[in-house]
Amino acid sequence: MRGTADRIRHVVSFEIIALSLITPLGAWVFGVPVFDMGAVGAAAALIAASWNYVFNLGFDHALARWRGSVRKTLGLRVLHAVLFEAGLVAVLVPFVAWYLGVGLVEALLMDLALAGFFLVYAFLFNWSYDALFPLRETAPPMRAAGRV
Repeated sequence: MRGTADRIRHVVSFEIIALSLITPLGAWVFGVPVFDMGAVGAAAALIAASWNYVFNLGFDHALARWRGSVRKTLGLRVLHAVLFEAGLVAVLVPFVAWYLGVGLVEALLMDLALAGFFLVYAFLFNWSYDALFPLRETAPPMRAAGRV
């Protein structure tokens, strides 16, 4: 399982790369000023960074308990990305609507478009991160209580 320093490196690098891509791209696609897109992006990055740390820690613990390993198959990587983005959408839609002064439906559509981008980005980033910083499994697999 990843340590705290590794998780922090993961979150920070994920958010810095994402912000550098999404700010100009989002401003262009949604027709909002770059400053506003940057502000939404920065706030969303802070929210997402917190969610990223908590979600990944919980997901890894669940995997370790369920499978005895935190290594992810292709299917688990897809599930990981979908669950992460679903939680983030639920938090970000009200914020985007308030900050940009748009309705919840428009904010949801904007957020779903961004979530589509981030689904692909998160999948590729996490796969690349795992390749660049491979896991070293040292602890024996955890067994479910009552199982032999």
